[in-house]
Amino acid sequence: MEQELKNGIGEIFTDVDPEHSREYFRKKNKKMVPKLSTVTEVVEKYVQDGTYIAVGGFGGVRIPTAILHEIVRQRKKNLGFSGHVATHDCQILAAGECYNRVDIAYVVGLEARGLSKNSRRVFESGKLKITEWSNAALSWRYKAAAMGLPFLPTRTMLGTDTYKYSAAKEITCPFTGKKLAALPALYPDVAFIHVHRCDIYGNAQIDGIIVADDDIAKAAKHVIITTEKIISNDEIRREPNRTIIPYWLVDAVIEIPYGSYPGNMPGEYYSDEEHLMEWLNAEQDPEKFKEFLDKYIYNTKDFYEYLQLNGGIEKMIKLRQKELLIG
Repeated sequence: MEQELKNGIGEIFTDVDPEHSREYFRKKNKKMVPKLSTVTEVVEKYVQDGTYIAVGGFGGVRIPTAILHEIVRQRKKNLGFSGHVATHDCQILAAGECYNRVDIAYVVGLEARGLSKNSRRVFESGKLKITEWSNAALSWRYKAAAMGLPFLPTRTMLGTDTYKYSAAKEITCPFTGKKLAALPALYPDVAFIHVHRCDIYGNAQIDGIIVADDDIAKAAKHVIITTEKIISNDEIRREPNRTIIPYWLVDAVIEIPYGSYPGNMPGEYYSDEEHLMEWLNAEQDPEKFKEFLDKYIYNTKDFYEYLQLNGGIEKMIKLRQKELLIG
């Protein structure tokens, strides 16, 4: 009996065929060789206009800010973007008008801090292609890709407007006859993930909540790791169970202390709430916001200069102390 498919009206922005990705992964160099690089080099090499990117972390927690700034600084355009609880990362890329298609679950809002006026303007402009998902659905799309599948069956979103504006399909379970939502796999071109520590080969450790980062790393064609610090491979081998992302998935490693700033890095430093509010306030006036971006991104040579503009090591120490006190 032919199944009736009820489709969401959203567009799928990436190839869901696992055979195409498997062919790519089969040829990927999996040697354990040093992969140290720089922010400038990886953005030039792996982010071209039109690239579909995924960002690790969750909201304002453990985000690869240095990479995001460089994408804006190099004026990359027409990117695809997975807005999986994307708060400040979405805000940064919206400031540079870097993306033209977005899989969204949570965007524009910065949680209790309020809404990003500029991000809202970008999303309401009509210039973006937007497909909606729940947070769980986006996570499971990565899970499907990590498993080498074209889709995963779930019960999420059924009967909701989120389902209507997604690109899911309604299917019938062959065992129970119940209705399920088929979520298409999400294979990004490149993923950027910030971690607590990593060796030069790409073996990465994350403290605290992993979110979907392990699946994102398995799903993406290229994986770029930014890390608070580089540690020795001997240290990695002493506790192999702590390696969340193994070296053979990773294309480049960049040591960026305070690389999640102004976001939070669990156990390391608290978010800079004053600077995040400075972002939100600057967005109220387009001219003021242009000056803000020139000061903090376009006219800075790198992320370290950005940190210096925001109080440098003295500010970072205060945020570290605050994290330890609250934690």
